[in-house]
Amino acid sequence: MDSVELVVFDWDGTVVDSTPSIASAIQQSCEDLGLAIPSVDDARWVIGLGLQDALSRVAPNLSPERQGALTDRFRHHYLSRYEQLQMFPGMMQVLTELHGSGMPLAVATGKTRVGLERSFDLTGTRHLFASSRCADESEPKPAPRMVLEICAELRISPSSTLVIGDTTHDIFMAKSAGAEALAVGYGAHATEELLAADPLGCMLSVEELNDWIARWIKK
Repeated sequence: MDSVELVVFDWDGTVVDSTPSIASAIQQSCEDLGLAIPSVDDARWVIGLGLQDALSRVAPNLSPERQGALTDRFRHHYLSRYEQLQMFPGMMQVLTELHGSGMPLAVATGKTRVGLERSFDLTGTRHLFASSRCADESEPKPAPRMVLEICAELRISPSSTLVIGDTTHDIFMAKSAGAEALAVGYGAHATEELLAADPLGCMLSVEELNDWIARWIKK
């Protein structure tokens, strides 16, 4: 890991503590339309995918009109509690210290561009990131395109890039791009599932993540 030149963060469930809100919004939107309500685990599993891909997995075979209505209801429920969302305790320190060390940071997220910009405003973190890619302007996870585009923009090799995320979608995206992946186990996917995808490790708290970064990147 001495060769890391870029750190790419997932957003929801990695930087911001939004997993419960997103899963609940998925369940409520399905209930609103009289659809089968996915379990909490199923709702959490699709987090990180692009929104349309995520909703089509929890509610497959809908007509375009019903799919559009489901999307509208999801946005209604998610945005109704949006301003209550916060970064995980300690995450601002992780980001500011990495940024201050000269390490370029980026975001690769299943959010839309509008959603990410709104979240940048909420958290006051836009200035910390040299680049970002969203699912509606690139190819959603687990495809590697977001990481490859970020690397091309910043002129940094994927092999010198570390992706940090809370889902197997993040790990598979990183590996497909030729980057390394580090999992965090405090977000959407279970630790056992993350470890089965073979990341460098799985940090169970932001404190553990900061300690790992201090050891492997900031030394």
